[in-house]
Amino acid sequence: MKPIFISGIGTGIGKTVIAAIIAEALKADYWKPVQAGYEPGTDRALVASPISNSETVIHPGTDRALVTSLESNSETVLHPGTDRALIASLVSNSKTVIHPETYLLKLAASPHIAAQKENKRIELKKIADDLSEMDRSRPLVIEGAGGLMVPLNEQEFVIDIVKMLDARLVLVSRNYLGSINHSLMTAAVCRNYGLDVAGWVFNDQYMNYEQEIVRWSGYPALFSLPLMTPLSKQTILAAAESIPPEGMGYLYESL
Repeated sequence: MKPIFISGIGTGIGKTVIAAIIAEALKADYWKPVQAGYEPGTDRALVASPISNSETVIHPGTDRALVTSLESNSETVLHPGTDRALIASLVSNSKTVIHPETYLLKLAASPHIAAQKENKRIELKKIADDLSEMDRSRPLVIEGAGGLMVPLNEQEFVIDIVKMLDARLVLVSRNYLGSINHSLMTAAVCRNYGLDVAGWVFNDQYMNYEQEIVRWSGYPALFSLPLMTPLSKQTILAAAESIPPEGMGYLYESL
């Protein structure tokens, strides 16, 4: 079963929200192997866990988040400010397992810089080893860090994770000045690397050029949605249930 990898045309374009929607729609597991930047000092309330019957406890100040399996009745510890914690607060089905990060880095910066600050080096083999320990019979949504050409170390980039894991790619595009250029450059990189691209998710209002990006890139639209506020389990579930059949078909082809 191929994992689905969520990437996009840049940073801050809604990958985590789209990952939550797709995980909810497919009742898939979630994993963000590289998290660069989180908020260890924020005050977060307990949230109901979407991955077990236990409570999800968000502990500030620890160096590593712990995740329990569906069979465990112990507590799940989540770092505030991580995308994993956000997913835990948004996904409501009882089947999704949220896996811990392979690399949890404090500095909100390019992962290779954040790792250097902690005297670490991001290794693709370690990411692959973590994947090998997961239940591969389950659908899995993987979220990347930033865009595809974000560096992980002095030689490798996020796109190398996609290739190594043989993942099917979902590209997230958000409407802003310059987003056509960034979208088409991302598509060009995907073609150059020979990636398996499921299609686009368009986040925010795209006026008349959503279909132009589809036509110019050659990749289909899976679904589009307006900028979502507020974010909640209810709005994520509603968005998951509103994915058109054609878009769901492209996603199921990945599994």
